[in-house]
Amino acid sequence: MREIELKYGCNPNQKPAKIFMKNGELPLKVLNGKPGYINFLDAFNSFQLVKELKKATGLPAAASFKHVSPAGAAVYREMSDTLKKIYFVDDLELSPLACAYACARGADRMSSYGDFIALSEICDVPTAKLIQREVSDGVIAPGYEPEALEILKSKRKGTYNIIEMDIDYIPEEIEHKDCFGITFEQGRNNIEINEDALSNIVTDNKEIPENAKIDLLIALITLKYTQSNSVCYVKDGQAIGIGAGQQSRIHCTRLAGNKADVWYLRQHEKVLNLPFKADIRRADRDNTIDVYISEDYMDVLADGIWENFFTEKPEPLTMDEKKAWLKTLTDVALGSDAFFPFGDNIERAHKSGVKYIAQPGGSIRDDNVIETCNKYGIAMAFNGIRLFHH
Repeated sequence: MREIELKYGCNPNQKPAKIFMKNGELPLKVLNGKPGYINFLDAFNSFQLVKELKKATGLPAAASFKHVSPAGAAVYREMSDTLKKIYFVDDLELSPLACAYACARGADRMSSYGDFIALSEICDVPTAKLIQREVSDGVIAPGYEPEALEILKSKRKGTYNIIEMDIDYIPEEIEHKDCFGITFEQGRNNIEINEDALSNIVTDNKEIPENAKIDLLIALITLKYTQSNSVCYVKDGQAIGIGAGQQSRIHCTRLAGNKADVWYLRQHEKVLNLPFKADIRRADRDNTIDVYISEDYMDVLADGIWENFFTEKPEPLTMDEKKAWLKTLTDVALGSDAFFPFGDNIERAHKSGVKYIAQPGGSIRDDNVIETCNKYGIAMAFNGIRLFHH
């Protein structure tokens, strides 16, 4: 098959629409559903991401994509009971691939709602059962176990989008894109990100342990497929905060840092023990937890809305409790797709437990950025690689 006709492009008024190959056959099969224009953009970007994560780490990888940027990305790591609980998978049997997707989706469940999923491995039954009960638009993988495929086909009344991608497909070196009727041409960003990118450590602290190196590689590879400007926080094999598409780098750092903070606050004892009603929907539970952690929760308590979700009124999570808990977040890795122009980014990153950083370097204020890292004992590598993605 050389082309697939689509219902419309980015928006319903953008017709006609299709994906096609100028030379040869499409390197994919649509096994179920009718993926749309944005679905395919998410699928192709996310599949590249997980394929590169697998190559860089040797571990099964998964990504959760929304609007051509990752909401989450992760490789397989053993999950703690706490993570299983906050990701709502403590009742499931989890394979390594299912663990990777649980972490990719679970770190930012609100952003992952209605995601497109990418898997680096053949989709197995445990992963399919996890996907089956989440709100999602589709999945792309190099293959599917027969039972897993049947489970996924039953999703969304039989219309769930399932794409099988040729794992050996290599795109052409030159790529093209039209904008305003004008064609752009450039070489593909096929730069390989590996531990060599972490060798130029410019701070007083030169120690980056192996697990932190893996986290930094995850951050950088994730940023390679995130709309710029972008910053990514990673801990224990999973992205815990991604700031995408911001015009200012400090805003990226704040946005991603705030997401990392929420991820960690969800592990607070008060959040773990919230008295939810038994029949609350998963999406409502996610939204309620987000409100509970936010500063708006006192207003919700005052309005009596808590009665819709809880069996009893929970005690608020105070600002002092939040600050004390966040001080225990440590050993976080952070990547940036371009240089940090000011030390304020490091100050914000430090508040979310960042201890390891990888960024291109090259700012006229590199000395100030390095000095700020030294103040907090942060190890920072200059990789010399800009990772803009548009």
